[in-house]
Amino acid sequence: MRAPGWVALLLLLPLAACTTDTEEPGVQPGDRAPTSSASPSASPSASASGTPSPVAPSETLPPVPDPRSLPALMREDFRASRIRYGEVIEQTDRYTRYQVTYRSGDLTVSGILLRPRGRGPFPGIVLNHGYIEPAYYAPGQGLAREQIALADAGFAVLHTDYRGHAGSDPAGELSRQTRLGYTRDAIHAVLALEREPYVDEDRMAMLGRSMGGGVTLNALVVAPGLVDAAVIYASVSSRYLDNLRHFVEPERPDEVTALYDALGTPRSAPEVYAGLSPRSYFDRITEPVLAHHADTDETCPFPWAVTTDRALRRAGVDAQLEVYRGEAHAFSFDWQRSMDRTITFLRRRLG
Repeated sequence: MRAPGWVALLLLLPLAACTTDTEEPGVQPGDRAPTSSASPSASPSASASGTPSPVAPSETLPPVPDPRSLPALMREDFRASRIRYGEVIEQTDRYTRYQVTYRSGDLTVSGILLRPRGRGPFPGIVLNHGYIEPAYYAPGQGLAREQIALADAGFAVLHTDYRGHAGSDPAGELSRQTRLGYTRDAIHAVLALEREPYVDEDRMAMLGRSMGGGVTLNALVVAPGLVDAAVIYASVSSRYLDNLRHFVEPERPDEVTALYDALGTPRSAPEVYAGLSPRSYFDRITEPVLAHHADTDETCPFPWAVTTDRALRRAGVDAQLEVYRGEAHAFSFDWQRSMDRTITFLRRRLG
């Protein structure tokens, strides 16, 4: 449930957003959030409609290692916008699918929204897709099966395209590489969806696949209480450098060089890379988390899922890992079973 004591902690920071995670040389960021000796000043914030903007609880926040970090994002002022409806893509006897846009700070982000038939109020869920090269990305791509299954089950579904994708405003390279910008977009998507009159703001969830699993974990540590439950599919690592070295270094070394020029290297600035890893702050998560992962995942190694699950549990999170024997990263023969588990989990957790 939404925490009633949400306040906004004002601190503007530069855009930043990227993909990945591995262990930093010369540092063990740990599985618990570092503590801060200073408590940030807090002031209540309201959205454009006068609704309090959930950003972070008023307890002590972890220190900020760099303006491009999750602790810096925890201090941002997130303000809800209204969803703008565009073209109707599809109408069935169960839902209507729209092209939509919403605001994420100063940017406009596009997406796909599925509204169930009826008056509601319906539980809401935001979907965060995995990595697809932005130049080739099509609106709503990446979680098409999940969109339909969840809408059929009675959920209002908002699939965010992220900045720099489809009809969204452009994203800077550093914003893409750190994934902080995508995290902003996911948080703002929840705030926008819950303002719709047919959505129950007290029953909100988030689901992310692959890279979107990392975005979802980021959102949970940045804004505990924003949603009431979360699901991650075949997620990337919860440690930023694992992903950077596994995905980006072999395929796009020039991007890694540019990132090191901007942030420093993992050896010279280990605290910066720990600050981009949601695992460093798992003890801030207040929502139950269901994870699905194949033991033969060819893209995101299965040990990542095991390590993330153990770290979540050690941090006191209500975490559950479902393992699929012989499945692939994209899920094929066991997808329906995983979706049945997801819908059961969400219905139970959202009441």
